[in-house]
Amino acid sequence: MSALTVSQDPDQNWDDLVRYWEEMEWPEGSKVEIIEGIITVSPAPAFRHNVIAARIQRRLYSVIPEDWEIFQTLAIAVPSRLGMLIPDLVVTPVPERLGAESHIPAALAELVVEVTSRSNAGHDRVSKPAAYATAGIPLYLLVDPWAPGGPTATLYGEPKGEVYRTLSAVKFGDPVKLPEPFDLTIDTGEFPVD
Repeated sequence: MSALTVSQDPDQNWDDLVRYWEEMEWPEGSKVEIIEGIITVSPAPAFRHNVIAARIQRRLYSVIPEDWEIFQTLAIAVPSRLGMLIPDLVVTPVPERLGAESHIPAALAELVVEVTSRSNAGHDRVSKPAAYATAGIPLYLLVDPWAPGGPTATLYGEPKGEVYRTLSAVKFGDPVKLPEPFDLTIDTGEFPVD
């Protein structure tokens, strides 16, 4: 199954778009995001996708501070890019006061991780990095089992405007090193492949 887009009024403002996203009854188990102002509904990720995210998450827990957390279903808002995105992993400090909102500002994230699926690879490679960079998220790790030249992991950093600099790009099997504040090497050889 591939991603589905939901048409809405092109003149809709950000608040109306978010309200529609929050209040609509979406298919159970699906991932619903706003990407460049378009509501996108994707099927639940495959088992391999989840294994990759879980292995990265396990490694990250060994290095993050006690007042940080790793979330798998947390929506992050990038209003300037008309985006309400749900990365596979979001690493963020937990504020002392927790609001009742269904999302947090993307600028709070220290790292986002996306694992591509066939249905969302284009968003993970183009639209989402532009939104994450615009929000000033310091690090973006793209794990791409569907990359045209074979499975890769690419670490982006140093956001300027809507562009990241590529800090590291490796094929599955090679390590990717996350800089401070993580100072962590992830062995992509632990990722399942076909």
